[in-house]
Amino acid sequence: MIFDFDYTLADSSKGVRECINYALKKLGFPTPSDELLFQTIGLSLQDTFEYLTGDKDTERGAKFARLFVDKADEVMADLTHIFDTVTRLLTHLKDEDIKLGIVSTKFRYRIESILRRENLSELFSVIIGGEDVLRKKPDPEGLLTAIEMLKVSPLKSVYLGDSTVDAETARRAGVPFIAVLTGVTSREAFGEYSAIGIVEGLDELHIKKRRHVKGKREASVSHTNLRSKESIHLQ
Repeated sequence: MIFDFDYTLADSSKGVRECINYALKKLGFPTPSDELLFQTIGLSLQDTFEYLTGDKDTERGAKFARLFVDKADEVMADLTHIFDTVTRLLTHLKDEDIKLGIVSTKFRYRIESILRRENLSELFSVIIGGEDVLRKKPDPEGLLTAIEMLKVSPLKSVYLGDSTVDAETARRAGVPFIAVLTGVTSREAFGEYSAIGIVEGLDELHIKKRRHVKGKREASVSHTNLRSKESIHLQ
């Protein structure tokens, strides 16, 4: 089971707002509305800059990214909190021997810092961050890399995320996808994607006890809103 990070496992919106506004102000751009700003969470920094300013200049985009990262190194971890239901769910998944991973555009070292603070680091077998890939989401490079490192089959995996970028990443990777409505993306926005389920929060997931299948131990994830008739069996 592989998760996106921002708006899926954690709320970093306060930190993102401070970093974006800092970088844009340094570059002489106006401050965007929170509604517009929060829609960029999960995008690459270059895409965030272009989305908010309409400016496609790669040099200014790179400078924006450097300014964002400099500020994020100061404030992001302290301004990010893990959603209340996450710790209990992850602990349960680990107890069921389900392999856990994270694939995010957020830098891995920042994710690791937040997880260490929350005593969650040991629950994850792999974390793929923005610095670990050449091509950012929705390119499936990061997700496929995580699946390979976990030594599982794409069809026996599931990717959970809050955005259509996450949904498109899963589609390109050939991995079942569950949409989580803890971000700013509406339920309707996932309509064009073949999500196997859409949940209001991670606490709506149901993990069945492990069983033996052809010599391998497996567990399954289900929810009342899953579109497929059968649960997804996880390695």
